[in-house]
Amino acid sequence: MRIKRVSTIGVAGVGLLGVLALTTGCAADTKASGGGDKVVLAEPSWVGATANAAVVKKLLEDELDVKVEAKQMDEPVAFDALNSGKADVILEDWHGVPKKQKKYVEEKKTVVSGGDLGVVGHIGWFVPKYYADKHPDILESYKNLNKHYKDFKTSESGDLGHFIGAAPSYSQHDKELIKNLGLKFKHIPSGAEAAQLKELKRLYDAKKPFLTYWWEPQWMNEKIDLVEVPLPKYTKGCEVPASEAKCGYETNQLEKFMNKDFANGDSKAAEFIKNFHWSTKDQNEVAGMIAGKKMDPEDAAAKWIKDNKSTWEKWIPKD
Repeated sequence: MRIKRVSTIGVAGVGLLGVLALTTGCAADTKASGGGDKVVLAEPSWVGATANAAVVKKLLEDELDVKVEAKQMDEPVAFDALNSGKADVILEDWHGVPKKQKKYVEEKKTVVSGGDLGVVGHIGWFVPKYYADKHPDILESYKNLNKHYKDFKTSESGDLGHFIGAAPSYSQHDKELIKNLGLKFKHIPSGAEAAQLKELKRLYDAKKPFLTYWWEPQWMNEKIDLVEVPLPKYTKGCEVPASEAKCGYETNQLEKFMNKDFANGDSKAAEFIKNFHWSTKDQNEVAGMIAGKKMDPEDAAAKWIKDNKSTWEKWIPKD
C-alpha cells in the first residue's frame, strides 16, 4: 500500500502487489500455449492486492493455461526479487520503497515499468463525516486537530489523542508527521488491515470520533463515510527521510513493475500483465466480495470475470 498501501488499503489502503516468478528463480518463458510453465504470484497483505492476484491468477490459468501459485510478499522483498530474477512483476506499486526503485529501476536497470494498473492510489488522514459535521474547522487545517485532541483520547493513548495507524508494513510516515507538526496525538499502529477495518466499523457504528490513516482504493468506503483532514501539500521527496517529514501523501496512478528479462521475453504471460488495466471501481468490487462478503478470492474473481468479459478480454494476447 504503499500503503505498504493501503492498502489494504489496501487499501488500503488502503490496492495490489502481485509478483510472478518461475520455480527455477529465472525469468519466465511462458509460451502461448502455457503448457508446462508455472508462474508465482506474490501478494502483499492488503485485500486490494488479493483482488488483483485472484483475477490475474484465474485468467492466466483459464485463458492461457499457465499454472499459477500465490505467495505473500511485501514491496521491499518484491523489488529485491525483481532485481535478482526470482520474481517477475509487481502489479501494484505505491512508490513505497523509493530507494530500491532508484537502485533497481534507474541505476541497475534490472527492473522496468509495466505500465499503469489503472487504479488511482491516495493516502491521507480521515475522520468520520458525522464528527466533521459537528466540528467543521477540522476540515480547514490539520492545525485544528489540537483543539479537539481530547475527543480522540482512549485508554491506549493516555493524555493524547489516539491516531489509528496502518499495519506496520504499509507505506507511512504518520508517527514522524505527528511529532514534526507538533500534534497532541499518539500514533498506535493496527496489527493488520482486517483489524483496522473491524475497529473503524465498530467506532463508526457507535458514532464515536476517530482519526485514522486511510486510503483509496478501499472497498469499505461503500460502508462508511469518511472525510479527509488537510495535511501540508505533498511535494516530490518531502517525506524523505521520514524522520524529517512535514508533508502529506502523494496521489498517483498505481504502477506495475517487471523484471527486465521477463518484460522483454517472448511470453504471453508478460504480455497479459502489461495489458492488465482495471479501474478503482473494479478492484473495490472484487475486494468487497472478498473482505465484505467473505467470499473465497477465487469465487470472487470468477464472479467478476463472468460479469466483465468486455473488460478482461482486451488483456488476452492475440495469437
